[in-house]
Amino acid sequence: MLRVEVNPPLRASPMGNNDRTHVRCYRTHLKLAVGSAFLAACLLQAALGAGVTSWPAPPGEVLSEHYELTINGQAVPVLACRVSAVPFNQVWPGYQRPLDQTELAGFAFWDMAGPVKVVVQSRRPVQSVVVRPASLGIRPAIETNRISFSLERPGSVIVEVNGSHHALHLFASPPEKDVPAPEAPGVRYFGPGVHRVGQINLHSNETVYISGGAVVYGSLIANGASHIRIAGRGILDVSSFPRGEGGGAVRLSECSDVTVEGVVMRDPDVWCCSLFGCRNATIANVKLIGLWRYNADGIDVCNSQDVEVRDCFVRAFDDALVVKGLRDGREPSQQRPVKNISFRRCVVWCDWGRAMEIGAETCAPEIAGIVFQDCDIVRTTHVAMDIQHGDRAAIHDIRFQNIRFETEDRNPQPRMQANREEKYSAAPDNGYAAKLMEIVIYKTDYSKDAERGTVRDVIFSDIAVTGPQLPPSSFRGFDAEHGVEGVTIANLRLNGRPVSSAAEARLQIGPYVRSVEFKSASAPSNGR
Repeated sequence: MLRVEVNPPLRASPMGNNDRTHVRCYRTHLKLAVGSAFLAACLLQAALGAGVTSWPAPPGEVLSEHYELTINGQAVPVLACRVSAVPFNQVWPGYQRPLDQTELAGFAFWDMAGPVKVVVQSRRPVQSVVVRPASLGIRPAIETNRISFSLERPGSVIVEVNGSHHALHLFASPPEKDVPAPEAPGVRYFGPGVHRVGQINLHSNETVYISGGAVVYGSLIANGASHIRIAGRGILDVSSFPRGEGGGAVRLSECSDVTVEGVVMRDPDVWCCSLFGCRNATIANVKLIGLWRYNADGIDVCNSQDVEVRDCFVRAFDDALVVKGLRDGREPSQQRPVKNISFRRCVVWCDWGRAMEIGAETCAPEIAGIVFQDCDIVRTTHVAMDIQHGDRAAIHDIRFQNIRFETEDRNPQPRMQANREEKYSAAPDNGYAAKLMEIVIYKTDYSKDAERGTVRDVIFSDIAVTGPQLPPSSFRGFDAEHGVEGVTIANLRLNGRPVSSAAEARLQIGPYVRSVEFKSASAPSNGR
C-alpha cells in the first residue's frame, strides 16, 4: 500500500515579528515563487474550457493509486488522503492511531459554472459502483473499468468502487468570488505550490487566502479577533503536527464576524474546524477529508451564537457536525449560551461517532435555535441525529428537517479497542445498525455540571431513510424534573413509505419523556 509521508513537526508561536518578516519576504518574492506553478495552473484552467477551473497538484503531492479523473475530457489530479478503514476507537491512549486501522482514499476538486461530464478510470477491476449521496439520483455508466456520469450543479459526490473502501471524493464548487489581490493590505496570500508555515495566528481585519494548486502545511488560529476571513480553493494540511500541537486546521476563540470558505482541510491533529465563544460566523463550502486520527471531529461549534454552516462536506472519524457547551478551564466562554446555529446542505460521512450531534458536553445556560436542514448522511456508525445531554443546559427549539440517511444491508459494528495489540475483527452479521434518532439525558463520562438539564420542543421533520429497514431510535429523560418534553416527528419515511407510529419507527420511549407526536405530511421537494 502506498503510504503518505508525514512532514516533520513544525512549531510556531503566535504571529509576531518573525511571521511578519516571512510575509514581507513572501510577497517580495511572490512572482518568482509562484512562477511556473502559476503558469501551469493557468494552462490547465484554459484546457478545461469555459466554465470549469481546476489546478495541477504541486510537486511532491501524493496522487491516488486507485483512480484517474477527467472533467469535460481534460485530466484533473486525484490526490491521496488517509481515512479510517474500520470503526475502532480508544479514549486517548497516549499514542497515535495505528496506520493498520486506516487506508488511502482519493479526492479531487474543481470549480464549475454549468453541467459537466465526469469520467473516472479505476485502476482496480470494477465489480460494482455506487455514487452518493443517493438523493442526487446519479446512475453512472460503466464500461469495463471506466465510470462516467453527468454532474448538473456544484456539490460533493462520493464514488464507491466495489464497496466503501478506498472511495473517491469529488468536490465541485461554484466559480470563486472575491479573490483578494496578493499585495492587498491585511492579506496573507499563498499561491500555487507547497508552503510550510507552522501555526499562524490571525488578527483582526486579516485574510488568509489559499489559492487553488496550493498546499499549506500548518494550522490557523485566532483569539479575540474580528472581521477575519479564511478562503480559497487550496488545501490546509495539518499532518505535520503531533496531537494537540496544531489545534486542528482552524481554531477560533472569542472571534466575531468570521468567514471560512472554499478550502479543503486535511489530516487534523484533533478537532478539524472549531469555534469557541464566537459570534456572527459563516463556514461555507469547506471540504474536510483525511480525518483518521483519534478525536478527529469535523466542525464543532461551542458556546457560540449566530453561526451558519452551509454547503460543506465532512468525512470525520469522530463526530461530524457538532454543537457543544464546554467547561474545561481553557476557554473563557463556558457561561455563554449556544444559540442560532444552523447546518444546511451538508454531506456527512462519519466513520466512528455521530453524524449530527448536540453534546455530549452541554455546559451552558441554554442551547437553543439549532437547525440541521437539507443534509445527506451517507454513513454513520452510532447515531444519525443525536441530542446527548450530560450537563445543565436548557435545550430547546431544535429542528432536524429534510435529512436523508442512507443505510445498508450490513454495517460494521463500532468497537472500543481494549489494548494496543488488539485488532479489529468484523463481528458476524447480527443486524447492527446505527440509531436514527436519539435524545438522552444522563451523566456522561464528559459531564462537568453537577445538575442535569432538560430537552423540549424538538422537531424531526421530512426525514427520509433509504435501506433495508428503519434503524432504531430512543428517547430517555433523567428524572421527573430533568426530562424530555414536546417531540414532533413529521413525515418520517422509509424508502418513500410513511412511518406513522413509535412501533413502526422502532422508537423506544423511555422514562421521563412526555408528548411525543407523529404527523404525516406530503413528501418535500429534494432541495437539490
